[in-house]
Amino acid sequence: MVEIKVPTVGESISEVTLVQWLKADGAWVERDEILCEMESEKATFELNAEQSGILHIVAKAGETINIGNLACKIDESAARPEGTIAPKVSPVAETQATPVSSAVPKPEALPEDIKATPVAQAIMADKKVKPSEIAGTGVSGKILKHDVLEALNNPSIKGGATQVSRSDRPEKMSNLRKTISRRLVEAKNTTAMLTTFNEVDMTRIMDVRKNYKDSFKESHGVSLGFMSFFTKACCIALTEWPAVNAYIDGDQIIYHEYCDISIAVSAPKGLVVPVIRNAESKNMAEIEASVVDLAQKARNNKLSMEEMTGGTFTITNGGVFGSLMSTPIINIPQAAILGLHKIQDRPIVVNGKIEIRPMMYLALSYDHRIIDGRESVGFLVRVKELLENPELMLIGKDPVKALLGL
Repeated sequence: MVEIKVPTVGESISEVTLVQWLKADGAWVERDEILCEMESEKATFELNAEQSGILHIVAKAGETINIGNLACKIDESAARPEGTIAPKVSPVAETQATPVSSAVPKPEALPEDIKATPVAQAIMADKKVKPSEIAGTGVSGKILKHDVLEALNNPSIKGGATQVSRSDRPEKMSNLRKTISRRLVEAKNTTAMLTTFNEVDMTRIMDVRKNYKDSFKESHGVSLGFMSFFTKACCIALTEWPAVNAYIDGDQIIYHEYCDISIAVSAPKGLVVPVIRNAESKNMAEIEASVVDLAQKARNNKLSMEEMTGGTFTITNGGVFGSLMSTPIINIPQAAILGLHKIQDRPIVVNGKIEIRPMMYLALSYDHRIIDGRESVGFLVRVKELLENPELMLIGKDPVKALLGL
């Protein structure tokens, strides 16, 4: 019998939460197959089978387990069930779900935009319930077993009137959500946080993307997005306003000579901030590739501890959700965070005439203990200048002024 224990996931982490089992108790598992998902206060990770055999679950889903404790056992001496082969993907068993009988009708294929667990699919097929009639409460609207049972017990539509359930559904706060909550409160309580605003005309950047997106993709194998422009502009401005790229350590201010840019990403388990290391030394294609890689890992809960630690300055984009303006909270111990927002056509005055331009509000929240008003406003104005004149990002200044040594 092979014992599988909770591995060490970080020096300061002593316990994790077992989120869900992806294999049922008593099921046959292949070596290296994913057995369950676990979550620490900083990241989500998976536990793999060390040998092939019959799975015997010890720790229950939802439990908090200490590092080194036993999660499950695998009976490697058990005979392989007849006809079993190594699965291409891990069959997902819903937490403590009743095994589905072979007599249950095979679930019909769901539309690509509607997802459901295997148990939920089987019940829908058996009861002839359409996915469109069920409101999924799982990640990204995924339909879970209790969603189907709730719909069967309380039909949502009767006589054309929608009935809303008045039941409450308690859910244990995840370690990651606890950490996010603690850090947000700590940031509000321990920093002298202020926010300064500006707006940027996105015309030039949108023209550059329109004119060069195809050749950029062909040359570099990655799409040209907005984040590389903002990251590059911030790196230049951070070198000119070093206080914005610093943090307080006791009675000292630590200034960074490099730019490790944290990118806030909305992941299934909550907000995470993976880091682009030495962003000041990367070109546009390298920044875009880093953003795509980190965002993909965040969505799949594959970020490592190293990829989420550190960072000297954060960029967060609420515009992807439609936010027009907000005041982002500092990602401590950093001293500042830049909030991007929705690009919206607005009338502005250009050379004495009213024109419609694609405008974006920028918000810089900063720790006033380190950063003064002159520095915060100067930083944001510099970012605005670089974005509205992207050619300045090549050498950091106007080419004519550079030629004249001004």
